[in-house]
Amino acid sequence: MHRVWTLLAVAVFMYASIRLTAVGWGYYENRKVLAEASRMFAAEQVKESFSSAGASAVAESVYGGGSERPIRSSFKPLLELNPDVVGWIRLEGSRIDYPVVQGSDNEHYLYRNYKGEASKAGSIFLDFRNNIGADDRNTIIYGHRMKDGTMFGELKQYVNRDYYDTHRKIRFDTLYESYTAEVFAAYYTTTDFNYIETEFNDEGAYAAFLENIQKKSLYPRDVEPGTEDRIITLSTCDYLLDPVAGRFVVHARLVKDEAGKALHADHETAEISQTR
Repeated sequence: MHRVWTLLAVAVFMYASIRLTAVGWGYYENRKVLAEASRMFAAEQVKESFSSAGASAVAESVYGGGSERPIRSSFKPLLELNPDVVGWIRLEGSRIDYPVVQGSDNEHYLYRNYKGEASKAGSIFLDFRNNIGADDRNTIIYGHRMKDGTMFGELKQYVNRDYYDTHRKIRFDTLYESYTAEVFAAYYTTTDFNYIETEFNDEGAYAAFLENIQKKSLYPRDVEPGTEDRIITLSTCDYLLDPVAGRFVVHARLVKDEAGKALHADHETAEISQTR
């Protein structure tokens, strides 16, 4: 009988070891793929910054038919790997520095990496209802909260006030333009709360939406987005309120475009006054 228990214990240990190795290997592969993408994009951005044709459209064959707006050359290598790439997101001072893809629904990239390959970590992906070439009022980006801190694993750090105060800037590069956004709200919620609304009937509906998401924030208001503003919403899973429907959400107000032109009058005025 003792021998049976010993063999059973060994079998359990071996199974657990194999599982842990598989999980660890999955984390490693995900980090490797993302590191390759980061090097590729960074190198192309350097080329773009020194090229007078940096904003020109790349070969039509890559995209299957061109676009009304020129596509930035820095995205060419990523688009050759996957035409679903629509941008790149970077949270200053964090590990969040990833390509953004968009599928025909919000399921496709849950367990596929940015190249479309099977991956437990999935991708950072744009809501299928958003249009990267339009001025959507609420641009929504999703990502898993991985235990090794990758993908949107670091978003939960916004529960710490010091982190919130020192990680307020988000850089969002799209196929067409670059944006900076300023974080103004972070909170726990569930999918019962419609923070992923993309269409608003009128200014009043959008104003009510902005008011509701600010009320849920963990911190007092110090940035007041108005109906003239566009926002970015980052969403990841969380288990505090519900093991299935729980979410942690961060909202940021779009502040300026690639040329440094303020997209919000109050912010522009504040920047000018600080220089006096």
